[in-house]
Amino acid sequence: MPTALSYIAKSTNIPSPQIDATLKLLDEEATIPFIARYRKEATGNLNEVEIEQIQKLNRAFTELEKRKEYILKTIAEQDKLTAELQKAIEDCVDLTTLEDLYLPYKSKRETKADKARKQGLEPLARIIMAQNNPDIDRAAAQFTKGEVKSKEEALQGARLIMAEWMNERTALRDQLRRMMQRQGKVTSSVVKSKTEEAEKFKDYFQWEEDLYRIPAHRFLAISRGENLGFLKFKITLPPQEVENKIRSFFIRGNNPEAHEQIELAAKDAWKRLLHPALENEFKKLHKLKADETSIKVFGENLKQLLLGAPLGEKRIMAIDPGFRTGCKVVCLDETGHLLYNETIYPHPPKNESKQAMRKISTLASAYKIEAIAIGDGTAGRETEQLIQRITFDRKIFSCMVNENGASVYSASKVAREEFPNYDVTVRGAVSIGRRLMDPLAELVKIEPKSIGVGQYQHDVDQKLLKESLDRVVEYSVNKVGVNLNTASKHLLQYVSGLGKSLAERIVEYREANGSFTSLADLKKIKGLGEKAFQQSAGFLRVYKDRFSLDQTGIHPEIYREVEQILKAHKIKIEEVKDKKEQIAQIDFKSYVKPHLGELTLLDAGEELLNAGADLRKKKKAFDFDPQVKSVDDLKVGMTLPGLVSNITNFGAFVNIGIKQDGLIHVSNMANEFVKDPNDYVHLGMEVQVKVLDIDKARNRIQLSMKD
Repeated sequence: MPTALSYIAKSTNIPSPQIDATLKLLDEEATIPFIARYRKEATGNLNEVEIEQIQKLNRAFTELEKRKEYILKTIAEQDKLTAELQKAIEDCVDLTTLEDLYLPYKSKRETKADKARKQGLEPLARIIMAQNNPDIDRAAAQFTKGEVKSKEEALQGARLIMAEWMNERTALRDQLRRMMQRQGKVTSSVVKSKTEEAEKFKDYFQWEEDLYRIPAHRFLAISRGENLGFLKFKITLPPQEVENKIRSFFIRGNNPEAHEQIELAAKDAWKRLLHPALENEFKKLHKLKADETSIKVFGENLKQLLLGAPLGEKRIMAIDPGFRTGCKVVCLDETGHLLYNETIYPHPPKNESKQAMRKISTLASAYKIEAIAIGDGTAGRETEQLIQRITFDRKIFSCMVNENGASVYSASKVAREEFPNYDVTVRGAVSIGRRLMDPLAELVKIEPKSIGVGQYQHDVDQKLLKESLDRVVEYSVNKVGVNLNTASKHLLQYVSGLGKSLAERIVEYREANGSFTSLADLKKIKGLGEKAFQQSAGFLRVYKDRFSLDQTGIHPEIYREVEQILKAHKIKIEEVKDKKEQIAQIDFKSYVKPHLGELTLLDAGEELLNAGADLRKKKKAFDFDPQVKSVDDLKVGMTLPGLVSNITNFGAFVNIGIKQDGLIHVSNMANEFVKDPNDYVHLGMEVQVKVLDIDKARNRIQLSMKD
C-alpha cells in the first residue's frame, strides 16, 4: 500500500529523506517561511515552493485515503467487495482511477439500463456481449414478454444495459482519456440570439483549437462566454474514431448480428454516457489547470508589486486626481500619519490651475514635503504635468503611483478604523501616499485580488486564489522582515507564527507599554508562547540607536553562537556596521557544530554584512513622454517610454502615461520565441515600446518591444 512519503516522492523529484524531514516539521506546526529560512539543514535547503508542494501533496494523499475508506465501506455494505477489487482500491494512487473503480457500485438515480434490467433483459445483453450465439434475432424473441412487446424492444433494452457496461469499463475510459488528451478539440460558437450582446467574445464566435495546445487565458475566456450564455463550448473527438475504438474493444470473432448490436450500443454509450462524462471531466481538469496557471501569474505579479521599491520614511504629499470632483490633496509625516487634507480644482470644468499650484507650493513648504505621490488614474497625467510646472523652495521627488485597489481600501473597515472622521476620498489619497513610502506595508491592507495585477482573476476558483495570494503576501512580508515597533496589525498578522489575534495583541501591548526594546519582550504578551516566538522572531526587527542582532534576520536561537564568533574576531555587536570588511573575512563554515549547520551560519554571515538594511531597491523617478496625454495623441510607429503595469501568460501591459494601458503580446516581446513573459519583463520595469495598432472602438493599444 502507498504511504504519504512514497506518494509525494513519486510526484516530485525531491529525495525521500528531505520529504520525511519536511513532513515532520509540518506536523510540528512549523510554518513554511520558518522551515525554508531556519531549518535548511533538516530539509536539505528546500525552498518555499518545494515545501508548499510537499504540503499540498500530503493533503491530497490524506483526502485520497479518506475517499478510499468510504468507497471500501460502501462496496462492502453492498456485499460486492472482492479481494481483487479491495487490493486495486488500496493500491490506487490516482483519484480519477479510484472513481472509475467505484463507478459500477456508485448509488445513482434509476437509469434506462436499470429499467431494462427490471424487464429481465440483462441475460439477453450477456448473450450478445458473449458473441457466441449466431442467431441474436431468435434469442431476442425469447424475451418478448411482459412489458417487452417486440424483439426490437428487447434488443433496445439489452443495448441500454450494454452501453452502461461500456461506460463502466475502466480500461476503456483510460484509452478514451488518452485519445482526448492527444486528439481532443476545443470548439466554441456564438449563441445566435446573443450575437450583439456577445461582441466582447467576437474572437470565439467560430473557434477551434487542439485541447492540449489551448492556453489558460483562452480557456478561461471561452468558459466565461459559456457561463454568461454567449457561447456554446464543447470538447470533441472524431465520432467515427471513437466508435471504432469502443467497437474494437468489445468485438471479437465472426458474429455479424451480435456485432451490429454492439456497434449500436457503442454509439449510444459514447453519445449519451462516455462523451458527456469525459467532456465534463476534461473541462474541470483544464479549468483547474487554467486556474492554477492564472493564479500563478497573479501571484508572481502580486509578489513583484509587494516587493516594489519603497521611498522610505519621508514627508509625503499625496494627490488623488480627478476632473469634476477635483484633486484630493493630503500631507503625511514620515510615519504615514495624516497632517492635512484639502481639495483643489486645477482641471476642467473649474480650471483653477494657478490657485492649485500656489496651494501645492504653500503646503509643500509648510509641511516640509520631500516627495509627491500622484495616483495614476483619471487626470493623473494632467496632475503630474501641473506639478512639474511648480517651482518649489527645495528639491522634491514626484512620482506616479499605481492606485489599483485604493478605492477598495478607502471604503473598507480597515480604513474606517484608521480614519473614522474622514471620507473615502481622503482615505484613498492617504493610501496612495503610503504606497510610495512602503508598498508592502500599505498593500497588505487590501484584499489581494482587488489590487488588479492578474488575468481573469474573477473567473478562477476564488478559494484557490485567496489561499495562493495569502501565501504570496506571507512570503513577501517574511522575506522583507517587519519592524515590530511601527508595523500595523494588518502587516504583523502575516508574520510567520502570529496571525490576526496575536498581531492585535502586539499592537495593544505597544500602545499600552511603549516601544519594544528587544525581541525578547514579545514573551510578555499573553498567548504568545514559545512556539509562536520561535516561528516569528526571525522575521521581526527591533531598531535602536545602537546596532543589535534584533535588527537582522538572524534567529534569536543562535544569538549566543553568533556573538561568540564575533567575539573570537574581536568585533563587538554594536560595531558590526563599521566592521563589514572584517566580517567578510570570517570563515563561518569553520564554526559548524552538530546543532549549528553550514547553511545557517552562512545566512548569519550575510545578515551581518547587510546589517539590518532593507534589501528592496529604492524608488526612483520616471518620466513619460510629455507630448502624449491621451489616446488621441498616439500614432502608429511612435516610440514611447513606459512602465510594465501587469503581466499575463499572453503578454505584458504597459503604462505609457495615458488612462489606457497598451499590450505587448508575447509575439512582439522579443526577436525570439517567448515562452514566459516573466523572463523578459517584471512589474514596474522601464521599457521602450513602439505603437503597432490603436483600436479606439475596443479601447485597445498594441505595442512592441522588438528591436
